[in-house]
Amino acid sequence: MVSIHLPKKNMEILTDKQEAVLTFIREYQMEYGKSPTIREMKEHFGVASDNSILKHLKALEEKGFIQKDDTPRGIGLLDTVKEKLSGGSFRLPILGMIPAGGPVLSEEYIEGYMNIGEEMVSNSEDYFLLTVTGNSMIDAGIYEGDLVLVDTKKQAKNGDIVVALVDGSNTLKRLIIKEGKTYLKAENKDYKDIYPDNDLYIQGVVKTLIRQYY
Repeated sequence: MVSIHLPKKNMEILTDKQEAVLTFIREYQMEYGKSPTIREMKEHFGVASDNSILKHLKALEEKGFIQKDDTPRGIGLLDTVKEKLSGGSFRLPILGMIPAGGPVLSEEYIEGYMNIGEEMVSNSEDYFLLTVTGNSMIDAGIYEGDLVLVDTKKQAKNGDIVVALVDGSNTLKRLIIKEGKTYLKAENKDYKDIYPDNDLYIQGVVKTLIRQYY
């Protein structure tokens, strides 16, 4: 039986409440250019005690998601917020391949970087660029040497073009879910579709194609 694993945001790192607090901080910083106060966070989450907020802030700090600073509001701007407020674009890594464990951002896999506008991505943490190799997707207009922008947090659905780890090997194909079976479809008649023997892990959904002519 094939098992399909779909990514869930920070599911092994943050609790739901910690994720909610972090999201509120990020959205508040994006709108106002500063961090919310404890009182504002209490009002937003409908709690009366400072401790109910402080314990989540402590956990976020210990896990490296926020940093305290010397401002009256006590929380420094998140790196992703600084990026967006300062430039209007995000610097994303270009990967030549994806190791089995997922899109690891270490130098051995990074071919370079590219700035992508905020109209395409909302942060630099949930996306990466991948250099396409091979011709298995040419009928979908994707050619060797193209770059694909991949969203690691989007829930994959039937028909999406995905980056996947199937039985230990990485590939770029179209996800097909049909009559209880899941497989990866090549968009080239010369290539066979891939039916996983054991595991199919969706590492990201292709959002857009980038082609450079020189």
